[in-house]
Amino acid sequence: MPVDVLVGLQWGDEGKGKIVDVLAPTYEAVARFQGGPNAGHTLTFDGIKHVLHQVPSGIFHPHILNIVGNGVVLDPVVFRQELQKLTDRGVDWSKNLYISKKAQLILPSHRALDRISEEARGNTKIGSTLKGIGPTYSDKIGRVGLRVGHILLPDFEQRYKEAVAQHAAIAAHNHKELEIESLEADFFSAVEFLRTLQLTDTEYLLNDLLAKGKRILAEGAQGSLLDIDFGSYPYVTSSSTIAAGACTGLGIAPRHIDKVYGITKAYCTRVGSGPFPTELHDEVGEQIRQAGREFGSTTGRPRRTGWIDLPALRYAIMLNGVTELHLMKADVLDAFTEIRACTHYRTATGESTPQLPDPGELTTVTPEYITLPGWNTDLTQITDAAQLPANLIAYLDFLERELQVPIRIVSVGPDRISTLHR
Repeated sequence: MPVDVLVGLQWGDEGKGKIVDVLAPTYEAVARFQGGPNAGHTLTFDGIKHVLHQVPSGIFHPHILNIVGNGVVLDPVVFRQELQKLTDRGVDWSKNLYISKKAQLILPSHRALDRISEEARGNTKIGSTLKGIGPTYSDKIGRVGLRVGHILLPDFEQRYKEAVAQHAAIAAHNHKELEIESLEADFFSAVEFLRTLQLTDTEYLLNDLLAKGKRILAEGAQGSLLDIDFGSYPYVTSSSTIAAGACTGLGIAPRHIDKVYGITKAYCTRVGSGPFPTELHDEVGEQIRQAGREFGSTTGRPRRTGWIDLPALRYAIMLNGVTELHLMKADVLDAFTEIRACTHYRTATGESTPQLPDPGELTTVTPEYITLPGWNTDLTQITDAAQLPANLIAYLDFLERELQVPIRIVSVGPDRISTLHR
């Protein structure tokens, strides 16, 4: 049986966690393939809001295996806190949660380096969540990182000290100190907790499931426009956020991938720095922010808001090989009499293009919009796609024509039940 991949098509925060939760019952396993606690996947059901950072979003279904893949960077302290919150809410994760021994560990010194690096950038800050993600991936690529499997070795503490010494030297180069002594007791306590979990070679686990005909859903974090290679570099995350990253982040062959679910909002948001062509700096942008409760689930920062960006979506759809779209937060636009969509960019030379230019040129383009009528309907009361208002259906038809991919799911509210299948 195949692996289906779920990815965000914008700058993250598209609503991936909700869709994983909705789709999960049709799979035997949900596997997270990249990112770390900089992700915030929000799920709402039975009137309760749940925010996951490192745990796969299928965890609320006890019959589904939830796998943290080798492409993830794991903070033991945050992970323990996250699992404790699940326990407090009656979720038994002890039998269906597995962690790759090859996942990288986020150390307290990684978080310190993240802060030091961001402070040193001054007015050119990346907009890091300061969770230690970038420095951890840097150590991974530099072949000096610590893996989850290393905590099972007798010399782990010595390896830890050597890593911290390297990080202290980097900090000293910036005339800073790590100042992590107060964090280390909690870190090592969390490592002891991590040793009690199901740590394994998850690439074998996943491929054994495939050999047995089981279905796997690969869950991405962040968004395609934050991809380390293809995103708005350097204002990106430190991992491969596109569908191809599922192969290296889980240890599965490309031939196993079947469907690619692309998740997009009915508008755009972005957290942190970087180009955002359709950004709205007026009362319309604030109206979208308030209606959509657009504040980061990990950082709490207000998200930048703007109209939907079709050149960027076309690019993300191409990179991921998206087979179907899921449109999130359509209800946020309920009160608008007109909806705008950017179909092309006007470049600095006056050319109109439907393509996404190189990130260095993205700040110089002017979005070209088409205006469509709004639906002026409370979508949160709709429980069947057949009840969608005509103007929203026209909006969906327009997007399908422009993007050449069918929209199979429309989300009309945060709750699990507010998910309409077309």
